[in-house]
Amino acid sequence: MPVVRLLREVVGVVLPVSCAGCGRPDETWCPRCAADLRSVARREGGAPRLDRMDGAPPLPVWTAGRYAGPVRRAVPAWKDGGRADLTGVMVAAVRSAARAAGADLQGVGPLTVVPVPSRPSAVRRRGTDLVQALARGVVEELGGAPSARLRRLVVRRGGRDQAGLGARARGRNAGAFELRGRVDPGACHLLVDDVVTTGATLAACEDLLGRAGGVVLGAVAVAATPEITRAALHHGGKGD
Repeated sequence: MPVVRLLREVVGVVLPVSCAGCGRPDETWCPRCAADLRSVARREGGAPRLDRMDGAPPLPVWTAGRYAGPVRRAVPAWKDGGRADLTGVMVAAVRSAARAAGADLQGVGPLTVVPVPSRPSAVRRRGTDLVQALARGVVEELGGAPSARLRRLVVRRGGRDQAGLGARARGRNAGAFELRGRVDPGACHLLVDDVVTTGATLAACEDLLGRAGGVVLGAVAVAATPEITRAALHHGGKGD
């Protein structure tokens, strides 16, 4: 028996593993649930807060799947449920989204990859910055320097954790960001997040970088919520 398989079986006896999407035993992320993160597509249409007031098209957003079903169960388990064993799954998913973005953005020049910042308290609680781990995967997928480089240009200056906030509250919370470091005028940027819902956070980051002279070409994420209706927004529906 291969050593890796033996170790997995020993760990499984001490700490039983189940699929984070469906609960299937002895699987971190079963093949059936994995299919939900193989539908890479542009999904900015479901993020109404990315709409631009000047009538220009919304910021392009590439994701590996929809934030529903198994994915909606797995992401919170990864972020706040102690399922660090899902990091490889999430990084692979965002890399597939980055691959699609890179193909669409081919020829635009070097990209500065900017992770959407997590709250410091969330990073301390989780023991790591998960979105930064995603951003590193994006840089690797895009070929690294000089094609792409990682810069933490946006930081949080306060605000509440996004989890559990409705659309209006998330919109207000999106103002709790500021720049850290100099933005190179005309430089092309690609934002990275875990989940995109209403798009308020991405819009705030795009605005900050744009006002500093940068150009935001799009964003990539693990997943995006299905389209949210305007009625749901007015009634405080969930959103980014």
